[in-house]
Amino acid sequence: MISALKTSPSGAQSALGYASCALAGGLWGTGFFFGKIAMREMSSAHMVVYRFLFACLGLAPVLVLRRPGLNAREWRILLGAAFLGVPVQFLLQFAGLARTTVSHAALMVGTLPVVLAVGAGIFAHERLDRISWLALAGSTTGAALIALGGSHPSSRGNAPTLTGDLMIVVSLMISLVWILMNQRLLRDHSPLVVTAYGLSTGTVMLAAWVFTVDGPPPVHISQTAWLALAASGLLCTASTTLLWNWGLTRVPASRAGVFLNLEPMIGSLLGVGLLGEHLGPAAWIGGAMILTAALTLTSRPHSHIEEERLVA
Repeated sequence: MISALKTSPSGAQSALGYASCALAGGLWGTGFFFGKIAMREMSSAHMVVYRFLFACLGLAPVLVLRRPGLNAREWRILLGAAFLGVPVQFLLQFAGLARTTVSHAALMVGTLPVVLAVGAGIFAHERLDRISWLALAGSTTGAALIALGGSHPSSRGNAPTLTGDLMIVVSLMISLVWILMNQRLLRDHSPLVVTAYGLSTGTVMLAAWVFTVDGPPPVHISQTAWLALAASGLLCTASTTLLWNWGLTRVPASRAGVFLNLEPMIGSLLGVGLLGEHLGPAAWIGGAMILTAALTLTSRPHSHIEEERLVA
């Protein structure tokens, strides 16, 4: 095993990487909203299947035009990541969403950036200084304030439950493993390849499980639900995963994690504006904390972050 230092990206590349991760975080923030709309007409499991089928449709050109070029070890990593990141994570996450509110689900997502930073430090050998840790803590606190400001029952009578909240927390722990496994593949392979083949193989596993356990998904659904499913697949899954994976080739995962807090911010705003949930003054303070943390992390130099890469 040889230890090597990863080359730091240029300023322009870092800026593009941060922008890509920020856009991914923003689009992910609409996922709970679209999912809640679709689940009015189908189970959470069937909604997830339709979501990923639409995602695969959007990635079909990559599957046709690009060969994966993975060796046996890399295929094992990709298949493991696909299993955890698609059927396990999303079935658990949206089963939890069916038992809680959009804004409470958003609160749970706010715990992920700090967990990601810790995981990146342990498994990817990324190190953050004290100011960066404070920024991540402030960002997560801001996400909590936003979600708490919108966590009251909606005008439709939906209320959060402890079971639903805990299911989403567990799904976030699984997503951490998925992110770090993908990061290993991104060292040597294109984000297009990792995203397209990871999501498509995960979708096959997902469909096989759901069709066996729950039967075929419903066909007769409304146009509104179809549009929500298409948006979930194309915007909230295919586009976001591609943007996120591309961004991770240019910025450390521990820093990119701050942009995951755009998800609870946008999710809570959608819950307030369109699902009748309440957003109080604390949520506006939380939004300011997230933006401040994002600016703090993205404006600091990379010199204090070291990444050790183990090469077989």
